[in-house]
Amino acid sequence: MTSHLPSHLYFAATLYDHLLRYHRGDFVFSSPRQSIMASGIALEDWAGGHAEILERADQLLARAREQGWRRALLMSAIGFDVSAPSRLVIPRYVEAMPQLDHSAIPSAPVSSVRRDQPAQLTAMTPTPQAYQDLVSKAVRSIREGEFEKVVLSRSLSVQARIDLAALLATLAQRNPAGYTFAFDRQHQGQQRTLVGASPELLLSKCGPHILSNPLAGSLPRSHSVAENQRRANELMHSEKDRYEHALVVDAVATALAPFCKQLSVPPEPSVLETPTMLHLSTAISGELHGADTSSLALALALHPTPAVCGHPRQPAHHFIQQQEGFDRSLFTGLVGWCGQDGNGEWAVTIRCADVGDDDATLYAGAGIVEGSQPDKELTETSAKMGTMLAAMGLESLMEASL
Repeated sequence: MTSHLPSHLYFAATLYDHLLRYHRGDFVFSSPRQSIMASGIALEDWAGGHAEILERADQLLARAREQGWRRALLMSAIGFDVSAPSRLVIPRYVEAMPQLDHSAIPSAPVSSVRRDQPAQLTAMTPTPQAYQDLVSKAVRSIREGEFEKVVLSRSLSVQARIDLAALLATLAQRNPAGYTFAFDRQHQGQQRTLVGASPELLLSKCGPHILSNPLAGSLPRSHSVAENQRRANELMHSEKDRYEHALVVDAVATALAPFCKQLSVPPEPSVLETPTMLHLSTAISGELHGADTSSLALALALHPTPAVCGHPRQPAHHFIQQQEGFDRSLFTGLVGWCGQDGNGEWAVTIRCADVGDDDATLYAGAGIVEGSQPDKELTETSAKMGTMLAAMGLESLMEASL
């Protein structure tokens, strides 16, 4: 088999144009460091559970190496429930580009909703009132000692014909510091696409060096510079949000420590700004004992963090399964790539949508701890959905989500 996988094909300021030529079934993972555009299927498999995913991933990369593919990349989107089958793909063609030059991008956003079919809201699970009731129930469970934190999510389904290429280009344009992705998920015989722009890096690895950037503790962003600064200060001094953030940072550091000979955890978080949200952020870096552990193995060792599940993990996970009311599927999972050398990048699958031919389902969640207020958590989830709604040109549906 002839290799069509160059290590790097650089095209100055062409990612935006490449995204506008995206075709359904292609694979995209764009990060602040580099962007990967891939198409075609060289090898693929399905696996469920941590051990099986890692085993099948290793087997695929080994097969690619045996067949002469010197620089194969494995790409995948793994769900919130790791036991569910995940699709593992080695694309046939890969182009790698450096960080996008945003000065070369048109300032006007590209419309991503096809006007031949008016968009409309078709379902919300749970409803706004039911979500607030669920938050109240979770707070009672926290006070009764069942767990310290749980992440509760909502889904919003719309009928709309989405132009995936325009959507990806708009997401990349608006979220230059984030992780823009598209992954063909082949759901129940239908071709559906996971699309998003996550602000959260689960794990990146380059040789022995690793980085994880957990986010937890959030406020909606304001269009006013002065108000935005006030909210950032409020977030930094919020006892409730600092506590929520510390739970996540401690869990990530604890999970990574056995793999590392050196691990650096900043004593204070910073505030990360996205187009719609403010997040408490801590960048955890480390040096591995050896470079043999793959980025996928490290990412799975972290997943699911308290940023998407809760703490302690098992009782929080059980509460989500029993009470949330819908299957998260790939939402709050991980999406990214891993090379034959184990290097790779994996983002937390948030600020995303599951897109079909004429419909899309959007997702958002919020961390619930002691002191969480139902109305504020509802507002937070609506603001988080704003990333995808705005990119789709569906801002008119924002008020309906409250």
